[in-house]
Amino acid sequence: MKKQQAEDGSVIIKKYANRRLYNTETSSYITLDHLAAMIREGRDFKVVDAKTDTDITHNVLTQIIMEEEARGQTMLPVNFLRQLIAMYGDSMQAMVPGYLDASMESFRRNQEQFKSAVEGAFANSPFAEIAKRNMEMFEAATAAFKNGGKPAPAPSASSKDDEIAALKAEMARMQEKIEKLAK
Repeated sequence: MKKQQAEDGSVIIKKYANRRLYNTETSSYITLDHLAAMIREGRDFKVVDAKTDTDITHNVLTQIIMEEEARGQTMLPVNFLRQLIAMYGDSMQAMVPGYLDASMESFRRNQEQFKSAVEGAFANSPFAEIAKRNMEMFEAATAAFKNGGKPAPAPSASSKDDEIAALKAEMARMQEKIEKLAK
């Protein structure tokens, strides 16, 4: 099979009648877990029915969500699901997808603004290093959440050495302050 890309540059994934998924970029069969990993990496793809060439991306993404929810990593509250189901056939149904998309985009922007605010709030203070470490832990937790519970790769040895040196310098400054206060 030949390598294919959609008009927008996204990878074409073909779904066959036997329910197998074929990545035309890598010329290999993949699973829904592979597609979920591609999403977390920011890769764009389009899933098409191999026989009819019909775009079935929406159905496959819904299937990925169903599998994630079945694994116990529930993110969608029951009340939300009930409200969503109630909107089917409602006169407002056409507005719901745009609203949900805008809400999720706003959530992502707020996440970035929160991160920036926390980093800026403690700049040039004794708590700057503590805030920096807390943000690193928060980012690691977020990365683990995005990676399906797998921890993010460990920082390099040089960054650990830099962090240790910064902590030692901060401790020395604090020790000097304590000695001045004791006099």
